[in-house]
Amino acid sequence: MDNAKLSSDPVFSVIIVNFNGGDYLQGAVDSLKKQTFQDFELFVVDNASTDGSMEKLDISGLSNVQLMPETENHGFAKGNNLAAAKAKGDWLVMLNPDAVADESWLEKIKDGIDRFPDTKMFASAQYSLDEPSLMDGAGDCYHVFGIPWRGGYGRPVEEMPDEGECFSPCGASAAFHRQTFLDAEGFDESFFCYCEDVDLGFRLRLMGHRCIFLPQAMIHHAGSALSNKVGDFAVYHGTRNRLWVFVKNMPFFAFWLMIIPHFGMTFLIYLRGMQTGRAKAVRKAWLASWSSLSLLMSKRKDVQTTKTKGSFDVLGQMGWNIFRLFLRKTDVKSIQR
Repeated sequence: MDNAKLSSDPVFSVIIVNFNGGDYLQGAVDSLKKQTFQDFELFVVDNASTDGSMEKLDISGLSNVQLMPETENHGFAKGNNLAAAKAKGDWLVMLNPDAVADESWLEKIKDGIDRFPDTKMFASAQYSLDEPSLMDGAGDCYHVFGIPWRGGYGRPVEEMPDEGECFSPCGASAAFHRQTFLDAEGFDESFFCYCEDVDLGFRLRLMGHRCIFLPQAMIHHAGSALSNKVGDFAVYHGTRNRLWVFVKNMPFFAFWLMIIPHFGMTFLIYLRGMQTGRAKAVRKAWLASWSSLSLLMSKRKDVQTTKTKGSFDVLGQMGWNIFRLFLRKTDVKSIQR
């Protein structure tokens, strides 16, 4: 591929948001040094890490890097927004600090952009860094009942789907057209982390955009290395933010059609929390959602007044098979030309 620049600005602005990434952070940066497509700038946003991962970070070999040490933990959402505000690239590409990108990752994303010039968001194929026989994800999925899941998480790699359309990209390896991202006001910073990628993808869907899954654009993601995915922190933010996504974004008809199934599923998740000792975190999330209802409804009004797609359009882009949700299977649909 010809990497000659057509302008003074790069094609990609790669963003890594770090929080106590340890040695994983260096691995993520090193994988960018090896990219076959080098027309990118790199932002490393550090959310007040205390493990020394930033102090020992070696960025030699990269010509365009901005380190952004912060004095507090802003979370994934705001961390990316801070870098996006300074970015010059046409495209924003997120890479988790506990992920390693294949050498052709950015090249394959660029190829997808060239082949789908009207598409403003792309998802990568994610493989488990520690268990190569397992998938880490094939984009994010969203069930009509209002429950998101990472498609294929923990499934055998043989189930990695072909190129197609998924609901939204996973934030660990997402690519967004920068101006489209900014026009949508980026990630909702109140989410802090978890589901902020689905929320943004949903809002872009309502604005008429689609997400293409690129199976040849590959990363390897440790996933649970930097956060306990079954801990109270994850359960609280996951539960609260899942409710926020549903209330903010579901169009009027779909909202009232799916509200009972949504809360039914939420109750089932609560019952599971009772079995795993996480019920208190779920209740705390419900209380937080209720206490923020006024602000949430204000955000819903903003989303619904700017959307161009209605209930039937959006419902058709979601998953309907409940077993795919329960089994964490992929949900990549054929691309409609």
